[in-house]
Amino acid sequence: MKKWKLWAMAMTLTMTAGVAVHAEEAQDTMTSYLTGEQVSTEIGSKRPVAIMFNNILNAIPQAGIGCADVVYEAPVEGGITRLMGIMEDYADASRIGSVRSCRNYYVYYATEFDAIYCHYGQAVYALDLLDRQEVDNLSGLSSYGSTVYYRSDDRVAPHNVYTNAQMLEEGIALCGYDRYYPEDYTGHYQFAADGEVVDLAAQGGISANTVTPGYSFNSPWFEYHAEDGEYYRFQYGEAQVDELDGEQLSYDNIIIQISQWTPYDDNGYLNIDTYNGLDGYYITKGYAIPITWQKDSEFGVTRYYDANGQEITLNQGKTWVCIVQDTYRDNIVLE
Repeated sequence: MKKWKLWAMAMTLTMTAGVAVHAEEAQDTMTSYLTGEQVSTEIGSKRPVAIMFNNILNAIPQAGIGCADVVYEAPVEGGITRLMGIMEDYADASRIGSVRSCRNYYVYYATEFDAIYCHYGQAVYALDLLDRQEVDNLSGLSSYGSTVYYRSDDRVAPHNVYTNAQMLEEGIALCGYDRYYPEDYTGHYQFAADGEVVDLAAQGGISANTVTPGYSFNSPWFEYHAEDGEYYRFQYGEAQVDELDGEQLSYDNIIIQISQWTPYDDNGYLNIDTYNGLDGYYITKGYAIPITWQKDSEFGVTRYYDANGQEITLNQGKTWVCIVQDTYRDNIVLE
């Protein structure tokens, strides 16, 4: 809700409505809404944050992106892509970023997960959307911006904005946002049960050991490693790693979501359609199947369906979503 509260009131409400109630369950486990895996109830019951990550050469490697359980990649002006990392457990990330500005379609993707949307600045086309009551966001250009974000001295502006777990929590409390999912929350994805594996080969899937979504600026691709069943991420001609630990990013699921779009203006800003569904691919364990996607409302959840019209089931683990403009669908390569 869009009500600014005094710091003391926000902290009191947070304790009575969330932390105090859930502290007793800290040793319990639950199924993560983001990965389908078992996590502590204290982690899994909290709303995630959705961080806008800079993704140009001057800003890589990103810090803390390895904490993201779901990553969205979509084009912005000039053909570059920007990443949004949705994360539920980021307490050990000493810094997260660099953080960049909002585009309107990312707001819709974040709210699909009931995430608190974190950004430093925004395109003018997102201003009204960010003020909607359906959107909880932490803006670096707000009066409280310095509470949530800081500029580092090891990168050049505007590629040097960072945050961390403590600053994010302080911002969430200051804004008075609900910290925990509502009781009737049911999640976004449908995951395989414990001990089960989704086998797309048995569903007539095509080979997908290398996945190239077709973005021209950073030229990313994913390589499947059968030994651990994960897809490893590359861009700009080399492995994409997290600055904090040097580990290459890897994912259990890839979704390619082909979307309609129109230009907003002559400055290159894109209006990517998040509502009117098209097609795409679901990719896991070395195979891919064609899918369609659709939403039932503006702030609803995107659902993905196989050729038989059944909602797909994802393997447990992390997911990378590639938003591909429909005019560039021919650039997608699965082999």
